[in-house]
Amino acid sequence: MQIIGFNLSKILAERAENFQRSPINTNIEFINFEKEKIQFLKEAEGLKVSFKYSIIYGEQEGKGKQAEVSFEGFIIVSAEKEEIKDIQKSWKKKKIPSKLQMFLYNFILKRCSLKAAILEEDMNIPAHIPIPQVKPKTD
Repeated sequence: MQIIGFNLSKILAERAENFQRSPINTNIEFINFEKEKIQFLKEAEGLKVSFKYSIIYGEQEGKGKQAEVSFEGFIIVSAEKEEIKDIQKSWKKKKIPSKLQMFLYNFILKRCSLKAAILEEDMNIPAHIPIPQVKPKTD
């Protein structure tokens, strides 16, 4: 299995006017798995995986959402025909093979976390991942 394409279709960053630091809830949701016809693939087939990656601040406190950074998009994966059939069969039951799920989670986190950190800084929202502060050396 190999990733041959990645595209974001929506980027959202919003913050409440009276933002208060609150717990962070990060979620990756898979929306759809569908065959994708790709002309340059001869032996393998393509699979389009639609997803939503969201970072929500404060929703579980009952105060309402304090901030959100989210991305929607898709990944194009090439795989053997039988593998694609098995994935689609699992998806009909809203399940994803664990090996594929970890592969996709890691890829989404790799591609979106840095973009999210930049948006968080621009929106003056605490980073969802710890970013170490480098202290200058003193002699």
